[in-house]
Amino acid sequence: MQGVAIFLIAACAYSTGSAATFNEVKTSYQSSDTHILSREGELLHRLRTDATVRRGQWVALADVSPALRTALVLSEDKRFYEHSGVDWRAVSAAAWGNLWNTKTRGASTITMQLAGLLDEDLKRGNGGRSVVQKLGQTWSAQSLERGWRKDQILEAYLNLVPFRGELVGIDALSQTLFGKAAHGLDNREAAVAAALVRAPNAKEPQVVQRACSVLKSLETAAANCAALDLFVTGALQRRDYAASEGVAPHVARQLTAVRGEPVEGLPNLKASTSAARTATIRTTLRAPLQRFAVQTLQSHLRELAGRHVEDAALLVLDNASGEVLAWVGSSGPLSSAADVDAVTALRQPGSTLKPFLYAQAIAERRITAASLLEDSATQIQTTGGLYIPQNYDRHFKGWVSARTALGASLNVPAVRTLVMVSPDAFQKQLVRLGLPLKESGDYYGYSLALGSAEVSLLNLSNAYRALANGGRASPTRLLPGKAAPATQALDPRAAFIVGDIMSDPMARARTFGTDSVLATRFWSAVKTGTSKDMRDNWAMGYSQRYTVGVWVGNASGAPMWDVSGTTGAAPIWAAVMNFLHAKQVSRAPKAPAGVVQKAVQFANAANTPSLEAARTEWFVDGTQQTTFAMDSGAARAISTRSRGLKGLKNEATPTARITAPTTGTIIALDPDIPPQAQRLTLQAEGANLRWLVNGKPLAKGNTALWPLWPGRHVVQIADAKGQVLDHVRIEVRGAGVQSARKMPP
Repeated sequence: MQGVAIFLIAACAYSTGSAATFNEVKTSYQSSDTHILSREGELLHRLRTDATVRRGQWVALADVSPALRTALVLSEDKRFYEHSGVDWRAVSAAAWGNLWNTKTRGASTITMQLAGLLDEDLKRGNGGRSVVQKLGQTWSAQSLERGWRKDQILEAYLNLVPFRGELVGIDALSQTLFGKAAHGLDNREAAVAAALVRAPNAKEPQVVQRACSVLKSLETAAANCAALDLFVTGALQRRDYAASEGVAPHVARQLTAVRGEPVEGLPNLKASTSAARTATIRTTLRAPLQRFAVQTLQSHLRELAGRHVEDAALLVLDNASGEVLAWVGSSGPLSSAADVDAVTALRQPGSTLKPFLYAQAIAERRITAASLLEDSATQIQTTGGLYIPQNYDRHFKGWVSARTALGASLNVPAVRTLVMVSPDAFQKQLVRLGLPLKESGDYYGYSLALGSAEVSLLNLSNAYRALANGGRASPTRLLPGKAAPATQALDPRAAFIVGDIMSDPMARARTFGTDSVLATRFWSAVKTGTSKDMRDNWAMGYSQRYTVGVWVGNASGAPMWDVSGTTGAAPIWAAVMNFLHAKQVSRAPKAPAGVVQKAVQFANAANTPSLEAARTEWFVDGTQQTTFAMDSGAARAISTRSRGLKGLKNEATPTARITAPTTGTIIALDPDIPPQAQRLTLQAEGANLRWLVNGKPLAKGNTALWPLWPGRHVVQIADAKGQVLDHVRIEVRGAGVQSARKMPP
């Protein structure tokens, strides 16, 4: 009766572990790492998500090296393929007392060990297994052999057996100690692995001794164990299995972080909070594109070495679905803050908000693409005092069309347009486009036209995607699934016209030239932007199929040196766009209903030269006209009024004087404009004038163009005899500050 009771207890000890099928055990296996896969199923990144244990991925038996399979069987269970779970020959060869001694494992088969790994009730304690546990282990092993094949038992054992410390399973062991996959282990490495199975936490001499014995069983007695001690020492000290590895670290963190709230711009991540417990996560990323984006971004930043710039980020969106096709959150090893995800970080967008402003003004029929806007010095009364917007180079261009103002990224016309729209209305428009500004329009004031708010690359790129989609906005997606419904956030006619302007190389010619890096061989619309003090540089644009956004700067917020719109983010944007369209065409969008095309011309009064060349222009139906002109008398009145009382005095008694710039003027070089293209227009009244800058002759006449140099300068006009008639003192700041040391005094 006592023997029956013992076996009944053992039967009770047998639990669901041994009753589980091989497929159930394999399915329930949890790696300590999460694998981020591309849409094609390629591994993009591996990230450790369980700090309590180190398990790799489940390795099929066919992917384990033959050397290790042989070493393990020879070391642990020589008759593995002969017995049915219990090696009764080994049992009968030892005395009953020694058989269950905690110091003896000779009769414990691989199947019995696996049963102990599968069943919590059968796991070995600090004092070894009890008699009841050993009986239950025997029972479970025989049950396993009846339901599992031998190859399944060996495969499960290799993936579940503890090796050393936190390492569990052959994948974690081979990657950590040997720096390779399990299929590449040679005889020596297999011998060390088998030795660690027998004594996971043994001291090095014991591991060497055991490994030498296993190696001799693999290679006969002639095996050389001379250098095995050095090899074991090196292997046990190695910890090269990085916690994060691959080309999408920030995506991996976004997808595996359990959050209560979704990431702004990625609402479908809220449903993926359980993804942190999933061994593999398939994303919408394209593997070849992600790798190219990382390489291109890092390569370009290396070219900018010496200009105090170390960070960048890049995002590629599919226009139709909103799927994220590439996500590069930092420059990786080039950055001192590589963990910061610049795709979601908030930065000032600079001029990249201007397309949305002009689109709103066009939609509200306040302006057309051909409307004339004045690019000149102005003052706007605000509750906080006078706001004096100005182009960074102070080279005002007079009356220009809205097309030129946006294409050439002129600041003053943009602020004048915001005066018409109002900051509060513009802020609401940006929110509708998916830019969740934290403050009201009145808080930002008129500087909102020049990008004084803070936005993320993710949200800004998606807002540009809305332009590409005719003003329809919808969330982006990192995980496969059904696209979210879109809402009409902007008038489709205005979105089309603004896109046409951003795709027009002639519109941006006055600033960037006709053959800049922004020009592509296929249809694309693009806008650059740079924030105050060159802390952020952007290139945002789209083609027929894709939207690409690039940010370049420093995670610390430190300013860059001499990095303009065409040298910072734009080359990365162009390279990625060219990669996307290497074999894919991009055609201009069709005009939506309610948009008409009309031939227009620009002229001053009294048959003076035209302001801009005649062209064909797009209009919202009902706003079209054929001629755009400014009356010369009105222009002169504006000029006289801007000079105030001093100007009226000079009308009565004309004397030679400098009219522009005024003394005390501070000029900031425009980082969006190539330095060699920036000039300051000098203007004066009088006859036979000669211009001098810092005492050196510059030009003759009432006007002159001066190439800007950083520093403090004295601008003078003199008569034909060299007598100085007037002077002003100005200061130039900005992009060329590093070159200021080399400039002439």
